[in-house]
Amino acid sequence: MDMKTYSAGEINVLEITGRFDASTVQPIATWLEQTTSTPGARVLVNLTDTTFVDSTALATLVQALKRCQQMQGDLYLCGMRHPVHMIFELTRLDKAFSIFSDKERALQAFAK
Repeated sequence: MDMKTYSAGEINVLEITGRFDASTVQPIATWLEQTTSTPGARVLVNLTDTTFVDSTALATLVQALKRCQQMQGDLYLCGMRHPVHMIFELTRLDKAFSIFSDKERALQAFAK
């Protein structure tokens, strides 16, 4: 797993490459906790190059979403490959998250 973080204007972007699971979750969880604890945080998690997510990864994203919402912020997901998107559909988390097909559409959604 590799993670890349940067800012696109006022939006904090996290790009995850490879497997996002129990063995790789800690640095991502730490970054998400710090970033989503800021009032009005705007966070985009780009999963374009993520090949697998497990229950630990899903729980980490749900916690970050809840924390972000409590701080009146937004957390969006984008760029899921079909196998990853299927996991979100099976767990019905596709209903909880705002999921966009690519980074450009997600960034546009923050502007609305």
